[in-house]
Amino acid sequence: MAEFRPHIGPEEAPPELSARALVLGAVLGIVFGAASTYLALRVGLTVSASVPIAVLAIWAIRSKPGQRAILEHNIVQTTGSAGESVAAAVVFSVPALIFLGWPLEVGLTTLIAITGGCLGVLMMVPLRRYLIVKEHGVLRYPEGKACAEILKAGEKGGTSAKKVFIGLGFGAAFKSLQAVFGGVKGSLAAAVPGFRGAEVACDVAPELMGVGYIIGWRTSLMMVAGSLLASFVLIPSIVVFGSGLSAPLAPATTLISAMSPGEVWSNYVKHIGAGAVAAGGVFALARALPSIWTSLAASVGALRGGGSAQSTVRTERDTPVAVLVVGALAIVAFIWLVPAFEMTLLGAVLILFLGFLFSVVSSRITGEVGSSSCPLSGMTIGVLMATCGIFLLTGREGSEYARLALIVGAVVCIAISNAGTCSQDLKTGYLLGATPVKQQGALLVGVITSVLAVGWTTWLLNRAETTEVRPPNPIVLAQEFIERSPVTQSVVDGKTYAFVSVRPDDGLQIAPGTYLADPATREVAWLREDGIGAGRLQAPQAKLMATVIDGLLNHRLPWDLILIGVAIAVFVELLGFRSLTFAVGVYLPLASTMPVFLGGVVRWIADRRFRREPDAEDEPEGTLWCSGLIAGASILGILAAMQSFLPGFDTDTYLHPSLAFLSALPTSSTDWFGVVVLVAIGLLMFRGARPSRAG
Repeated sequence: MAEFRPHIGPEEAPPELSARALVLGAVLGIVFGAASTYLALRVGLTVSASVPIAVLAIWAIRSKPGQRAILEHNIVQTTGSAGESVAAAVVFSVPALIFLGWPLEVGLTTLIAITGGCLGVLMMVPLRRYLIVKEHGVLRYPEGKACAEILKAGEKGGTSAKKVFIGLGFGAAFKSLQAVFGGVKGSLAAAVPGFRGAEVACDVAPELMGVGYIIGWRTSLMMVAGSLLASFVLIPSIVVFGSGLSAPLAPATTLISAMSPGEVWSNYVKHIGAGAVAAGGVFALARALPSIWTSLAASVGALRGGGSAQSTVRTERDTPVAVLVVGALAIVAFIWLVPAFEMTLLGAVLILFLGFLFSVVSSRITGEVGSSSCPLSGMTIGVLMATCGIFLLTGREGSEYARLALIVGAVVCIAISNAGTCSQDLKTGYLLGATPVKQQGALLVGVITSVLAVGWTTWLLNRAETTEVRPPNPIVLAQEFIERSPVTQSVVDGKTYAFVSVRPDDGLQIAPGTYLADPATREVAWLREDGIGAGRLQAPQAKLMATVIDGLLNHRLPWDLILIGVAIAVFVELLGFRSLTFAVGVYLPLASTMPVFLGGVVRWIADRRFRREPDAEDEPEGTLWCSGLIAGASILGILAAMQSFLPGFDTDTYLHPSLAFLSALPTSSTDWFGVVVLVAIGLLMFRGARPSRAG
């Protein structure tokens, strides 16, 4: 492998951590964070913001004559990307409080977000030398590399910039055809004749095809192999052996014979995938620990010896280890001592320990398959299993420990989400020749500013969709329910009431649900249905987290399914492959991994046709074009999500009728037209991968 040389050498010092870059990045982080919060509550997914923000940075900040602004552009995207990563993790975890019987509070949400976000940055700093530098060429970080290529092309102009912006135009055009104008289905699916439960599916997702090209054929093949196992072995097996059952098989509540393949995946295979991801993460961590330990030992040794852990070379200068240690301990003490958390010392220590372990896993997955395909909810389930397992071993079981377990899981979830995004940003900086310590400072600024938007957006959306009605008959609750319940304000009259959550197993003669009761008289004033979890804000990932916690602490979790996933990861490791990428494929539906695989196929064909080294790290032509494709599709994806703010938005199709004029065409609802679009994207990617001198 040729010696790596950054775009800007350590001897150069162009403007980098400027006020305008920080302010612009913070503003973009707030905007993208708020939009991602709404999108995650609606459909349980977000769109990576790093690449779109990199494009906006080039447009917004111009360099002075004779001066380079590329490192300022990098600070903008570094600061802004924190908003989306924090938003996704907050929405995937914190709203589970509602489903566990606690009110959603803006103060607690903000505190959880800021501690988890800052912890993720601190955890990633000591990992940088191993994951970013030492593993360069092994871990691709596709979105991080795409950002670097976009920023370099923007600075150079000419042919490089032309390729990026042509790809951007096609990405935006295809995404708008699908997500705004309704001209093509968002996902294609077809049952396999004569094979019960088997279904082929593929999302029409230009951005995921671009990611597949960048990560290469081998990784994309390993990833789709996991999904193929789920779609053509696990789901059909469950359908074949379960269709004859006359009663639902836990954890599902409906008959298997009445389920679609997607419902079988959601009820059963997703648990298997979570077990596989958790086990694959353990194997990845075990391989990484020796190098991580060597790096940490060297830093601590330099500190104890009176020397400085700081390098004199600008591009190798990290935040001092003393700052990291003090910062991590301060966060643990903050979580333990602030009354709003109601955290035990065991919980605070668990946050630090699990945060570091899963930050390694998150960063490595991001390096292998990209942040768009990083199974954040699967890793969070692993965190919750570890947390609740320790609780059970120490005698802490039952619903009274659910809130504590969730807060531990939520803080760690946000930390590992931000660690993955940080590693992606630091990869961009490494390729460009940025100063790591300045990037790390920008990441902290991005976290602190974006959490305010995320916390308030989550709370306001829930409040706007919450309904409260008077009970048809007087209800007086027992004093014990009033005493153990938290308090909250009514959205109707603004008064403070006891927030009483009645569960089916409480043995009361009233329907399960949420009741707002007067603490003095114990009489129910309102029957409440929170906006999150009902209507438009389904928050599917948060519901899953609540189910996992309740199942673990009350001994109702389907351990047999999770252990099947663990066994799959062990089997793949015994075959001599690294199981983590395969496990991600098991956890994600085939529709999500198939476009990544198709992008990998285009990469394989292009490498053979143009006689390039297979999956080489330094393939500039197709990477430039696909970076633009990712940027264009991501920007339009976020704009399409904002349609839901418009009155008259269709919650079934996720399209606005006044804009989706192509949905009336006969071809818009057919799978074959979607196949034509996928083939067209693949052909354009192949053409974009041609060497410039080839024409």
